[in-house]
Amino acid sequence: MNNPLLHDDFSAFIARYLPGKIQKLTVNAGLSCPNRDGKKGRGGCTYCNNQSFSPGFSATPAPVSIQLRKSREFFSKKYPAMRYLAYFQSYTATNSSTPFLMEMFREALREEDVVGLIIGTRPDCMPDDLLDELRILSRSAFVMIEFGAESAHDRTLENVNRCHTWADTADAVRRVHEAGIPVGLHLIMGLPGESEDDMLATIDEVNLLPVDIVKCHQLQLIRGTRLASQVERGEAAVIRWDVEGYIDLCCRIIHRLRADIAIERFVSQSPESLLIYPRWGLKNYQFMNLLRNRLQQN
Repeated sequence: MNNPLLHDDFSAFIARYLPGKIQKLTVNAGLSCPNRDGKKGRGGCTYCNNQSFSPGFSATPAPVSIQLRKSREFFSKKYPAMRYLAYFQSYTATNSSTPFLMEMFREALREEDVVGLIIGTRPDCMPDDLLDELRILSRSAFVMIEFGAESAHDRTLENVNRCHTWADTADAVRRVHEAGIPVGLHLIMGLPGESEDDMLATIDEVNLLPVDIVKCHQLQLIRGTRLASQVERGEAAVIRWDVEGYIDLCCRIIHRLRADIAIERFVSQSPESLLIYPRWGLKNYQFMNLLRNRLQQN
């Protein structure tokens, strides 16, 4: 079988819209989250330390154009024909006024060889006026919205202080799809209190929505987070997979997920200095090779 994963990966997904080599360039917009700044809550998600997934994270980032130029310089020397997507990843990249956000997004698209945007945000932070502006923008550039959904179980979302519900996710996905914009979901496997059957039930709920691509990864227990303190005090318990156990779950997800939904990844890699668990000692590509081998054997 040519593709044991049974689903398109991110490269194949993007090739549906943009030919040639495409690279994401991470941008920090310097915005916070509604569950940090008081709009929805305080303290943020219990598992979240933004430094764990945002390279070079800074609370006072450089202008968007400067960030993109520096990143582009790194890649363009080796891949001169590369084109780029500005990936607004840190915290909630739509947590500001629509005029401010649209100027920031247009600033990114004015940079050389930047042909599109991926905007990471929360499902309760996509107002209609912003969505309408993004719909218009998508006529001249690639635009994708990536919602942090994490789980379909409201009890889990409340437990980790997400301050939104699965109904918010379903509504946001449908509205973005109706606007003609590709939509992705970010899911975390192993949130406290969830069994593997709960995680597969989340996949069943995803299958009911007009989702184009999903990004899954294992829960990472990160130093300095409330969840790490809760686990240390015995107030929360998390599944502690070994590599083979997590690969088993990934295989079940692959066969459960609707065939037309692309899969971007199954693992994430936080800095060693921040990571408590899991410490598998594998790079992302090494994990994916193990997963592909398992699928081919089966």
